[in-house]
Amino acid sequence: MTSILRIIAQRLLLGILTLFVVSIVIFTAVNMLPGDFAQLILGQGATPEAVEAIRKDLGLDQPPITRYFQWLASALQGDLGNSFAQANFASFVGADGSTNMASVAAQIAPRFENTLFLAGVTALIAVPFSLFLGILAALYRNSIFDRATNILTLSSISSPEFFLAYILILFLAVLNPILPSLSNIYADMPFDERLTRTLLPALTLTLVVTAHMMRMTRAAIINLLASPYIEMARLKGISPMRVIVKHALPNALAPIINVVALNLAYLITGVVVVEVVFVYPGIGQLFVDSVKIRDIPVVQACCLIFATAYILLNLTADILSIISNPRLRHPK
Repeated sequence: MTSILRIIAQRLLLGILTLFVVSIVIFTAVNMLPGDFAQLILGQGATPEAVEAIRKDLGLDQPPITRYFQWLASALQGDLGNSFAQANFASFVGADGSTNMASVAAQIAPRFENTLFLAGVTALIAVPFSLFLGILAALYRNSIFDRATNILTLSSISSPEFFLAYILILFLAVLNPILPSLSNIYADMPFDERLTRTLLPALTLTLVVTAHMMRMTRAAIINLLASPYIEMARLKGISPMRVIVKHALPNALAPIINVVALNLAYLITGVVVVEVVFVYPGIGQLFVDSVKIRDIPVVQACCLIFATAYILLNLTADILSIISNPRLRHPK
């Protein structure tokens, strides 16, 4: 038990260090974006004095190192800053010359909730479906079913997300109007309607992530089928499906958990294209809109959330793999 806790502590420290390095990369990359928010909001006719006043009020005139440590210190306290974007300049600058900015956290919270809902629906469809296909492909390996499944999943993962999205829109929303083509959900929408509007982007993401999980499940199970204890189970007359499910699958959990966690991380961090195609009001759509108008605090916060989610899910996969496989806990 002590060794497990030590390994978990080491992984957590490594994750924190990784997140710190990633935060530096995020801040540097975002601040290297071309364009200037003050210039953008004031327009081409803005005077240099007005632009400089806005930049000073927003803190953009300070050195990058100062702004980075201020942003990092606030983020550690749960304060992601204030959004620069407003409906118009009059609402952005008050009568007394002060800025009127909305909290980034308040702006991101409902969008992130929507993204988590989309990722959750996709996971509920993709994970059981992928494991089922992987088990069947391992059971009937080198059969027509196995080859067809591999071809279809590899084709789906090789296609861009927007291409798969438009194909599904064509067949499920245009030619056969089963599902709505736009996922314009809102806060008080009934659950059944919210689920219906989320299904099309969820199916798109399912096609993208199924191949990884299915092929890893298949490979992990096939790798164990030549083991002596599997041969013994077969000699006892146990059915092939039960051999795989009861004996092979539990011992193949470590690599399967890894690939499932990585794909769950993708469902949170890789939804940008899908959300834009379906006009889904998630954090990916907010990220794209904020980049367009150079809303630096929102862009930094979105990137930080993406990085944190990805690192946490990778750490979770690593820890669960170690717990499920005694050989990883005792490498000697």
